[in-house]
Amino acid sequence: MIYFLIIDDEPIAHRIIENYCENLHHLQKKGNCYNAFEAIEFLNKNAVDFLFLDINMPKLKGFDFLKTLPNPPKIIVTTAYKEFALEGYELNVSDYLLKPFSFDRFLKAINKTFDSAQNKKSSAALPPNEAEPNINSFFLKGDKKHHQIHFQDLLFIEAYGHYTKVYLKNEMIVSPQKISALEQLLPKPYFIRTHKSFIIAKNKIKQIEGNRILIDKYKVPIGQTYKENIIMLL
Repeated sequence: MIYFLIIDDEPIAHRIIENYCENLHHLQKKGNCYNAFEAIEFLNKNAVDFLFLDINMPKLKGFDFLKTLPNPPKIIVTTAYKEFALEGYELNVSDYLLKPFSFDRFLKAINKTFDSAQNKKSSAALPPNEAEPNINSFFLKGDKKHHQIHFQDLLFIEAYGHYTKVYLKNEMIVSPQKISALEQLLPKPYFIRTHKSFIIAKNKIKQIEGNRILIDKYKVPIGQTYKENIIMLL
């Protein structure tokens, strides 16, 4: 479970974030604070994994508050002021959500935050040149739902016009998310682009024959410009 704290002086902002997080069962709210001083008191008594932090708050601004924290958790900034984005990234915030933000943009921020955090943790624990997946899963939009996709169940992804088809062990999901966006969520050591329209899981390959790869009952093409990727596997 991943615990978060919302820090924002607008109650409606709290409700929007809470509603979005209800769709993500691995997230759990630890508290609500409506100014930086409440947040300081809360964090002195409680530990959280990340903060949703507004910038323009009374008494003490969000970034000034952030500078007071000796060991800040991960930060997702939520604000109506885009002009402070550069300062936010200088303070190593994970993402900068400009209000009003959609659920898709919110979900991208969550995936980015914990992909990055887990990658750093794995890199510190592993010997050089060894790689592990950044996280075990990601969330995929499809059929008016958000599906949790575990990397171990993923066979391959196919571009399908303005959509993608995500093939799993026991089902196929059609998603409006672009293949290029999904590629950014995949741990590179375990997935490979074989064609402009296909990304496959390396450990699901049964056979490679000519310009085709057999995965389960499917035959995936190898594009001319991607042949070198396949040669490196052999």
